[in-house]
Amino acid sequence: MPQVLEFSDVVVRRNARDIVDHLDWTVSDDQRWVILGPNGAGKTTVLQLADTLMHPTSGVVSILGERLGRTDVFELRPRIGFASSAMARRVPPEESVINVVLTAAYSVLGRWREDYEDIDERRALRVLAEWKLDHLADRTFGTLSDGEQKRVQIARAVMTDPELLLLDEPTASLDLGAREELLSLLGGYAQAPTTPAMIMVTHHVEEIPVGFTHVLLLRDGQAVAAGPVAETLTAENLTDTFGVPIDLTEHDGRYAARAAH
Repeated sequence: MPQVLEFSDVVVRRNARDIVDHLDWTVSDDQRWVILGPNGAGKTTVLQLADTLMHPTSGVVSILGERLGRTDVFELRPRIGFASSAMARRVPPEESVINVVLTAAYSVLGRWREDYEDIDERRALRVLAEWKLDHLADRTFGTLSDGEQKRVQIARAVMTDPELLLLDEPTASLDLGAREELLSLLGGYAQAPTTPAMIMVTHHVEEIPVGFTHVLLLRDGQAVAAGPVAETLTAENLTDTFGVPIDLTEHDGRYAARAAH
């Protein structure tokens, strides 16, 4: 399958510390990756590299066939969908939900004087329905629950039919019900044949949706292990990643981890 992302000997160095430490990693267009690791492991930095928001100190990052540093990132970014809590904080709270999603067509936050065609509005409404948000189309973003805001961010990220979808801790801070609703939607989306390559950052194996195919385990900016979930997500690898003995269980494609005693 064609590769949508390739890291070759990638280093990101800040204040004499390697946040990403000689990372080699490839993502194909039919894969759904989850990135796991402790705080400070480099997970978000890897995602920022994949979204062209950061350039490596050394090494090569290729995204959708384009090499960072040798391509116009402003032409590349519309081909990438990205959802994060940081982005949610930039959304004007008075903006309507339909406009939060619709403005993705111009890669702006906050509708101003852009002209949208009927096809854009129909597409936005269809995406909202897919993420169970159509009944909230006229609500303002600031009045939504955390779970609803997370889903709006993802709907915005998929609005433009991206070739690569990046999700930075989409279930963080959600209560159990909201988390499970979102994980169910993400699992269904991940398993659809027309879905683009996906990369999702999380801290917890419980938040890996069914349908995700691969896992990258990071510690101190280095890959502890990377590969298919069924082979790579093991108690031994999690123990090496988090530095404490871990017991891992699996049931119907969902995982749970706890400290081993």
